[in-house]
Amino acid sequence: MTIRMLFTGEGTSDDGLVPHVESIASRSGAQVSVTSPDFGRLGFTGAHSVIEKLRAVRKFGDDYDLLVVHRDADREHPQKRRNEIADAVASEWPGHPHIAVVPVRMLEAWLLLDEAGIRQVAENPNGKTKLALPKGHSVEKIADPKKLLKDTLAIASGYSGRRLENFQKRFPQHRHKLLERLDPYGPVSQLPSWQTFTEDLTAAVRAV
Repeated sequence: MTIRMLFTGEGTSDDGLVPHVESIASRSGAQVSVTSPDFGRLGFTGAHSVIEKLRAVRKFGDDYDLLVVHRDADREHPQKRRNEIADAVASEWPGHPHIAVVPVRMLEAWLLLDEAGIRQVAENPNGKTKLALPKGHSVEKIADPKKLLKDTLAIASGYSGRRLENFQKRFPQHRHKLLERLDPYGPVSQLPSWQTFTEDLTAAVRAV
């Protein structure tokens, strides 16, 4: 049996989580097929909230065995985001199995723990400039992980002027690559938010 999953994130660069979803499911002995719609290309440019995205997907009439919904905690308590996702699923897909993927505060916090990945994506893998990245759980206390990640990539690149400007324009692509390459057994594995993601997905796959 192939488990059909729907993945929705906050933007297309969140698709970098899909390989991790597939890998976690595979470790549970399951075969999965993950669909991650590009709502902009599908004509649903106004689908921003979880409930709007689920409503848009249902219009295609496709069915899924499990919904995997990513939503950053931002400045809210993670449980509030989980409740919001549960309410959206209950409204649009009553009773449907789902898991919530809720990084604290933003998904970029997970990426800040991967110094080697940052240097690689910054096109300067052998760079020696000190990056002063946060360690361990402290990464989840940073007010704006997205800005810090963007600034750190710029420093790691060693670029300046027009070359740096063009490099920074590709931040969504850099973020996507970092997420795809993130080592699930590295420092991120010690974060409760990542542990909850993997544990919830494993349990949901086994239940299906």
